[in-house]
Amino acid sequence: MGTHSLKKSYRCSRSLKQFYGPKDPFVVSSDGSFIACACGEDINIVDSSDSSVKSTIEGESDRLTALALSPDDKFLFSAGHSRQIRVWDLETLKCIRSWKGPEGAVMGMACHASGGLLATAGADSKVNVYDVDGGFATHHFKGHKGVVGSVLFHPDASKNMLFSASEDKTVRVWDLMAKGTEKKCFAILHKHLSVVTSIAVSEDGWTLLTAGRDKVVNVWDLHDYSCKTTVATYEVLEAVITVPSGTPFASFVASLDKKSKKKKKTASQDSTHFITFGERGLVRIWKSEGSVCLYEQKTSDITVSSEAKRGFTAATMLPSDRGLLCVTADQQFFIYSVVEDLEEPELVLSKRLVGNNEEIADMKFLGYEEEFLAVATNLEEVRVYDVATMSCSYVLAGHEEVVLSLDTCVSSSGNILVVTGSKDKTVRLWNATSKSCIGIGTGHNGDILAVAFAKKSFSFFVSGSGDRTLKVWSIDGIPEDSEEPMDLRTRSVVAAHDKDINSVAVARNDSLVCTGSEDRTASVWRLPDLVHVVTLKGHKRRVFSVEFSPVDQCVMTASGDKTVKIWAISDGSCLKTFEGHTSSVLRASFITDGTQFVSCGADGLLKLWNVNTSECIATYDEHEDKVWALAVGKKTEMVATGGGDAVINLWHDSTASDKEDEFRKEEEAILRGQELENAVLDAEYTKAIRLAFELRRPHKAYELFAGLCKNRELGQQIVKALQGLAKEEFRLLFEYVREWNTKPSRCHIAQFVLYQAFNILPPTEIVQVKGIGELLEGLIPYSQRHFTRMDRYVRSSFLLDYTLGEMSVIDPEPDTEYPKDKKIEEEEEVVIASVEKDSEELTNKETPSRKRKSQKSKDRSSKKRQVIEV
Repeated sequence: MGTHSLKKSYRCSRSLKQFYGPKDPFVVSSDGSFIACACGEDINIVDSSDSSVKSTIEGESDRLTALALSPDDKFLFSAGHSRQIRVWDLETLKCIRSWKGPEGAVMGMACHASGGLLATAGADSKVNVYDVDGGFATHHFKGHKGVVGSVLFHPDASKNMLFSASEDKTVRVWDLMAKGTEKKCFAILHKHLSVVTSIAVSEDGWTLLTAGRDKVVNVWDLHDYSCKTTVATYEVLEAVITVPSGTPFASFVASLDKKSKKKKKTASQDSTHFITFGERGLVRIWKSEGSVCLYEQKTSDITVSSEAKRGFTAATMLPSDRGLLCVTADQQFFIYSVVEDLEEPELVLSKRLVGNNEEIADMKFLGYEEEFLAVATNLEEVRVYDVATMSCSYVLAGHEEVVLSLDTCVSSSGNILVVTGSKDKTVRLWNATSKSCIGIGTGHNGDILAVAFAKKSFSFFVSGSGDRTLKVWSIDGIPEDSEEPMDLRTRSVVAAHDKDINSVAVARNDSLVCTGSEDRTASVWRLPDLVHVVTLKGHKRRVFSVEFSPVDQCVMTASGDKTVKIWAISDGSCLKTFEGHTSSVLRASFITDGTQFVSCGADGLLKLWNVNTSECIATYDEHEDKVWALAVGKKTEMVATGGGDAVINLWHDSTASDKEDEFRKEEEAILRGQELENAVLDAEYTKAIRLAFELRRPHKAYELFAGLCKNRELGQQIVKALQGLAKEEFRLLFEYVREWNTKPSRCHIAQFVLYQAFNILPPTEIVQVKGIGELLEGLIPYSQRHFTRMDRYVRSSFLLDYTLGEMSVIDPEPDTEYPKDKKIEEEEEVVIASVEKDSEELTNKETPSRKRKSQKSKDRSSKKRQVIEV
């Protein structure tokens, strides 16, 4: 094998996570640039252009039930089961205000056009209005006899009206200006026979639309609160919105109105156009006059077969001509736009944002440049994502049950093909270019757990099933532009294993196929007749993944026994075993022309390995659950992972960029180091100490502090240097001091710096230093030991002084001398001299022998003193 540029690191460049929970609230910004979505206890701020999560507001163990935005999009209001209403600043993502809400859970919220009032719909059958700045209630509206599901302020701020819809089948209009005992309810609108789910006000402000689960829309005149008309829609409705003027939708509706055969000769100005959304998952446009349906989608874009997930749950018109936003029961956001380039203007699904992918079973890169990613989730469809934006471009729907496996290829004719295996025991062949199914294969008696295309001829694909059989399917003769799916036929079949087949792989030259099974073995078969070649035995648990080496005659297998093995095809011997995962290895795939491979497992880890050295080069932990799916791009060698946490991560090779960053950091460190040395030479100690902390050089910092401590004149420089440190640098300083304090030779410097730091920082700020508790726990024991040692030395010095003094080795320390008058000094000298003279005479007379002895002793003491002085 030739020399390869080995990869050393990968970087997660993009991630698609769950950002919207089932039946959770959401709200769209006034300019349509972002969507605030509740996901359990958290709030995700999602970019509406590419479904990326811009920021996340973490909740406080309270599942959210209602959201609202201020008109200027600066503040977000949230409420949940805890009855606490919170106001969030979207710039800082902090809660700036909160107050206790109604007695029951808040089911809906609306903010007044002025931004000063917030209305809540409660499960306690009440409607409350709060002052946003003060956090106190301004109105308590009672009268509903059921849960209030939604509230709406009149869009005209001058009209002080509030609308509320309830499960008691009524809509009430409230007067915000009423005070005291005055009548607060303008009107009670009760023509619905079931729950009222949505309310909307026309652009002119004098028509109210109410939609309910009784399959009708009532049109009300707000002049006298009379019902002008009732439009039967024949489906349970979840949302109704009006069509604003001056938008592509308005011109689209106008063109539909002209073509309406039921249009009267004299147009009525009282007619209102509106759009309904309901259980059928169709967008329908209506005209109130005559109850005419002007437009209805031919087919629903919701492809989930489950009836519970087929409908729309909410909708809103996006501003700035961004389109129509619809939310589905399976947590998808559809954005529709009007296409006018066609012969007849049409409503087209322009964007699909997926709020939750559920559990991801398999994925593969798709397209010539691998610009798409096909993902099999816990659904009956395959979702195809744009790698650049991570928005769902389209879906491949047709299976009746969950899709379990898939593979992709580019055919010889240039079409992009996809093969899928499902729990419905069928395989399907798709033309991804035309987004149509061109072939269906039946014959398996179990779930189809693995499929794989031929690598060279693209004339067949293989499938492994829970019925323990391996099948080879021919795709020769299948027209790739077929509008109707054709029946696929099998070339050969073999009972390959004693248990379910989990994985299949085809060799690069299409001569061999390998299968991995629940029976803890992998087998190699010769194509096209599926003749058995060798069985690979050695794993202690089931085999989840198999793959042929792109350059050698060997096979790689990943197993539930936490290992990856490489086997020789010739004799079935195990060549290498790779250990490192802490749980089952679910997928493994070769990269860098077979010299390296990546693996992922039930431990949520992605690992990069070197085949030759059997070394794990890097480990990445970006998943919170099992990583079931692993895809590697053939051209770009980009890696994609997905698992049970509904997260898709895209990984790019960052070896070159990391090397450049490292080189750049080294270069910058050298320049900063030179700047540090220059600061020391120029005696700019404050600057030098700061640079030492920035460059993380504890030894240099110690040398600077030690030099300043020795030079008393420069001691003030330490205070100046410490005063300029930030909190993070103070934490670093305490770490350095803790290390210095462990050595007796450096403890005095550490204690002096610590003393100065405690003088500069007040206790309130010291407590806020990150990890200060642990740092102090490391400082206190050594400090106590140092002070105990110093006390012991001081006591020992007293004993030494006493001993030497008694031995007449050293003179007692003279008393502190104070300046005296010259006259007093002279008098003292005369007195001392006379006393000494008298004592000498007395001694000479009485004890002459002692005098000689004393003189000898005095001479000996003088000699000792001379020796000590030397």
